[in-house]
Amino acid sequence: MKFRKSTLLPSLVLLAGVACTLAVAAAPDPAPYKVTDGYKVDPETMKGFRTWRSAACDRCHGPNQEGMVGPSLINSLKTMKKDDFVKVVRDGRLDKGMQSFGNNPAVMENINQLYAYLKGRSDGAITRARVEENK
Repeated sequence: MKFRKSTLLPSLVLLAGVACTLAVAAAPDPAPYKVTDGYKVDPETMKGFRTWRSAACDRCHGPNQEGMVGPSLINSLKTMKKDDFVKVVRDGRLDKGMQSFGNNPAVMENINQLYAYLKGRSDGAITRARVEENK
């Protein structure tokens, strides 16, 4: 089989471009938190911890996010996508006892930070439920 240079080169360039696109698409998102020593977090993640405390999420999900009446968020956030997390917090799951926080400005204004804190706990990067701000 003989290839002409005029068709082979553009085909190789196209194939390389597709491979690069697939590699970028498969790359994981960067962690939404920064943590050192397992409990010192960046200011935004600290806002997430404070939101967790002010909304009293521990009443149902436990003080260590390992579950009580509500499920373990450590386990749930291993597979739950961020969009699904936001939807559950915003809309609730009334049939399962999860209240809606959509009308709570303190929660909704810090939803990304709350996700970062809980995702850090779920990923095992944040090793303590109580964190400190890394200064």
